[in-house]
Amino acid sequence: MAWRFYRLVLSCVLAVAVLRCSGPVEAGRRGGLLARTAPTAADQFLTGHNEARKAVLVGPLQWSANLSSSASALVSHQKQNRSCEFADLESSTYGANQAWTSYPVSPEEAVRSWVGERKYYSYENNSCAAGHECGTYTQVVWRKTAEVGCAQATCGKRGSTLTLCLYLPHGNVQGQKPY
Repeated sequence: MAWRFYRLVLSCVLAVAVLRCSGPVEAGRRGGLLARTAPTAADQFLTGHNEARKAVLVGPLQWSANLSSSASALVSHQKQNRSCEFADLESSTYGANQAWTSYPVSPEEAVRSWVGERKYYSYENNSCAAGHECGTYTQVVWRKTAEVGCAQATCGKRGSTLTLCLYLPHGNVQGQKPY
């Protein structure tokens, strides 16, 4: 009896260790091993942001359920009332990045499009190459930004996608470098 209890406790300890060390996992077993689940949209958004930040030696962002909820409400509003047009965020206290595609896009792809502006950004001059925009990249890597929350809406019959990420505190402060 004691041996069974010991094996049960040991199994639970090992299961907890696997859960803590290996990231998202499925509760069930497949072939005797715990199987990984697909990353969530939040994971994809956060991973893309934090990889870009790590590349310029800036600390990671934390996922904010509050910002995500606000982003979700806003993209839903844009979908229902504005045909998935970009939201007007001029008076927002949050930083924001938006992307619109005419096709379904993953969170990872949306973040990658913002980070892709890096090639046009000059840290030395804190400027962007003529004819290009770098503001979405600099918001992603803004050192003082600590939290992000994002959402997407799929619109129309062809699956166009509106992606929105909100940041706190906001970045892109005039005259300041992002990192």
